[in-house]
Amino acid sequence: MAAFVPLIPPTPLTAQGSTMLRNVGILVQVPTKRSGDLTAIPSRVFRARDAGVPRVVLTRLTKEGKLEHVGRGLYREPRGKVTEHHTLVEAAVRVPHAVVCLLSALRFHKLTTQSPHEVWMAIGIKARKPKTDWPPLRIVRFSGPALSFGVERHAIEGVEVPVTSREKTVTDCFKYRNKIGLDVAVEALRDYLRSRRRSVDMLMEAAAASRVTKVMRPYLEALA
Repeated sequence: MAAFVPLIPPTPLTAQGSTMLRNVGILVQVPTKRSGDLTAIPSRVFRARDAGVPRVVLTRLTKEGKLEHVGRGLYREPRGKVTEHHTLVEAAVRVPHAVVCLLSALRFHKLTTQSPHEVWMAIGIKARKPKTDWPPLRIVRFSGPALSFGVERHAIEGVEVPVTSREKTVTDCFKYRNKIGLDVAVEALRDYLRSRRRSVDMLMEAAAASRVTKVMRPYLEALA
């Protein structure tokens, strides 16, 4: 599992005549075709529109092998480390206002045997539904505390990825049991209660935020 750590903003380049891609992440310097010019490339996935340079620069760097085009409007430094959660990284970059949830969060927290082929993400009730070609997304709308409660921010491949906490993920599964299946929700609860990092108090607090306390309680009492 990726470490839950705060991201450290990069140190700005001081080389004269350098061009900086404005992104949070680890930066490396590589020479461009122009003599004496340096470009700072984030060693992580980033959107072209966030780079702060013309698209032609990104195209040139890709042809030179200094950037890798990983999707429509997405680039990364070729030597960047790719983890098992790479699709979550791409989804977080594509839809920065969304939160990884439900089956994808269960997989991230190792609370299921399911391997979803879509990235499940929560957005606000009035938020515009994202349109992306990759990765495939399954959008769910949360409102109020259901969207803001229990959100952790994990540093994965240099990108800050918001993911619902273990407790919030389990309770969300009961709230959206008609979408993912009651059997998946019960399996997640069982695995959570068997884990060392369990807390019934935190679980019930999350259940209250998701408004599923009455729904969950019989299963909790049966499995406890």
